[in-house]
Amino acid sequence: MGKLKNILAGCFVFAAVTASLYSCLDDETDMTEEETPSVSDEKEDHGSSGGKHDTGANGSGAAGTPVRISRSVRETETPMGDAGTWTVFVYMCGSDLESDGGMASADIEEMERSSAGGNVKFVVQTGGAYYWENDVDEDQCQRYLIHDGRRELVYAGDDVNMGDGSTLTDFAKWGIKSYPAANMGFIFWDHGSGSINGVCFDENHDDDGLYLKEIDAAFYSIFDEMTEPFEFIGFDACLMGTAETAAVMSTHAKYMVASEETEPGTGWDYKALGDYMAAHPECDGEELGKAITDSYYSACEDDWTDDEATMAVIDLGRTDAFITAFDRFAEDIYTLTDDITEFSEFARKIKKVDNFGGNNRIVGYTNMVDLSGLIKAGKDWSENADAALDAFENMVVYRKNGSDHKDAGGLAVYYPLSVSGSEELGIFSDIALSSYYLGVVDKIAYGAAHDGMEGYDNQSILDLFSNDWSDDGYTFLDGLLSYLFDDDCDEWDYADDYSSGEGGCCGYDVYPEFSEDGNYWFRLSEESLVQTESVEAGIYMALDDEREEVLELGTTGQVYGDYETGEFEDGFDGCWFMLDDGQILASYLQEYCDGYDIYTSPVMFEGEETNLRFAYYYNEDRIKIIDIWDGIGDNGLASRSGYIPEPGDVIIPLYSIYSLTEDDDEGEYYEGDEYVFEKDSEIFYDYLDDGDYLYSFVINDIYGDFDVTDPVWFTIDGDDIYFEEA
Repeated sequence: MGKLKNILAGCFVFAAVTASLYSCLDDETDMTEEETPSVSDEKEDHGSSGGKHDTGANGSGAAGTPVRISRSVRETETPMGDAGTWTVFVYMCGSDLESDGGMASADIEEMERSSAGGNVKFVVQTGGAYYWENDVDEDQCQRYLIHDGRRELVYAGDDVNMGDGSTLTDFAKWGIKSYPAANMGFIFWDHGSGSINGVCFDENHDDDGLYLKEIDAAFYSIFDEMTEPFEFIGFDACLMGTAETAAVMSTHAKYMVASEETEPGTGWDYKALGDYMAAHPECDGEELGKAITDSYYSACEDDWTDDEATMAVIDLGRTDAFITAFDRFAEDIYTLTDDITEFSEFARKIKKVDNFGGNNRIVGYTNMVDLSGLIKAGKDWSENADAALDAFENMVVYRKNGSDHKDAGGLAVYYPLSVSGSEELGIFSDIALSSYYLGVVDKIAYGAAHDGMEGYDNQSILDLFSNDWSDDGYTFLDGLLSYLFDDDCDEWDYADDYSSGEGGCCGYDVYPEFSEDGNYWFRLSEESLVQTESVEAGIYMALDDEREEVLELGTTGQVYGDYETGEFEDGFDGCWFMLDDGQILASYLQEYCDGYDIYTSPVMFEGEETNLRFAYYYNEDRIKIIDIWDGIGDNGLASRSGYIPEPGDVIIPLYSIYSLTEDDDEGEYYEGDEYVFEKDSEIFYDYLDDGDYLYSFVINDIYGDFDVTDPVWFTIDGDDIYFEEA
């Protein structure tokens, strides 16, 4: 079975954390709305001293560099237009959202239908899509003025790359000079991919996108031409509600409005946005941000995507106070990593923290986890956790979450649920909030690649830390070149040679075997147990009586475990997910929620490989079909929330098939039968058909790696399961 073990390691999809399908969690909550009270009723000072503003140093650990943030501020801040005037600049990179669905055109129409009048203007730059449903020219860079129900073309030039920082710089400079106002906002419209890959991916230019440092450099280029910051910067894009994004934007705006999770294709409600500005011309960014959040959530309710919706308003004037407090917390966690037993407990808690954008091997990884959840996970080891959490909650002035993310705090942060190579780690090092937190991330990556922490140099990565995102000397070219040619990436070369599933940190006192009473079990070594995050089981179905080919069903958390003794035992009940026509769904856990779990299943829809998502409410024995979703692309681009199937839509289940007799480590996709959705279509969790199946334990370690044990056969006969000893 050695070859099959390698196949299993290469193809199983593993959840971030395991739990029984029957565990009892809190009752689901439909929606959470919270307005976080400020420590003070006074607004934060967004700059008043001129030149550089030094927020001061903190921390006392000799190993690292306590954070010191030095931002440019203006001596005085004065409006750039008459009172009650608003200009909202929209950097609209249409991408496939427009060429495949006309979503950018629809939002332009919403702006046209809004009450935006002479004192309220939308200024929109279009590009990045190879086809537009309205009269936008896909072969040009065009800029439109929208107000009083009209759209006027005010500029047309040659096609440009919307994913290039110089394009953003040109639009921003032109915009503030041509349409200054007392209040100005800036919205990035397109796909988003979180802190690492950024936003606005131009499909006419190889899906090139804007990194955070490119945005920072573009806005620094207009810093001296503006007499005050933008009132708000918004991201009508997936996954951009992150702490790293807020840190970068804090120099350039008073407020930020963004979502931790993916957005539906419809995105923001621009009619509601224009109407609110017209009716409340004296509003500030916080008030407008609340209106954006409320109208966004209402739109999500209308198209049934409200369960997974998140949106928050961030007071960027309070960001540096949070970063200072977070740095103290991060120092405690960095110190904690020296004790592998204690760090393992922390890491297990992190894997239970809410995460966003998929994060499994079928749909891809964004490595974005809820920041408030991460801080709460470390409270047992940090006397600074409460202060960091207080500073965080002071920064998030308003938020709304659906039931899938009812505890989400408003901002995510990068955490390596899956180590993704030197380039990703190098990018993160340039935007990390803290040298100590960068050290934590580096230790996790090192542990994954080296099967543990032996030989780790505690100092080298900490010495690399520099918060260049707060440096006004950066240009957009510097930002771009740092990502392409930054020598710092050499520090993480080991991550490029690392391949998950090659054993992890796993060692056994007793390798999986059958006990005297017939139970299939194993016992981890003490060293491996302390580094184990979770244990699951992988299931395959034989396709013929000769057992020459198997079909991958996925993984299950039905494993009984004792983390005191290191003993784990099979608990599989023989049930799986299937369509109501009897077809089995290859199913992979995406996320644990309160009272239910979300799964993804590979399917073919409209000629494209994609994923069917569904929620299993295990306490109610009920399954809800969520949507059809493409997941995270190879370039890190996150699809917006998916399409909700309608009666008459057709999907074809997809499965990976592997040969046990040929050298077939890659496997191949097998297509099931066509399934036509009806109004009452359902997914069931029911007993598998009688037949032969393979079973293997999957041991996930705290570094995001895993080990797969040699598989054994079992037979299902009615309600009974019979294992065959190897």
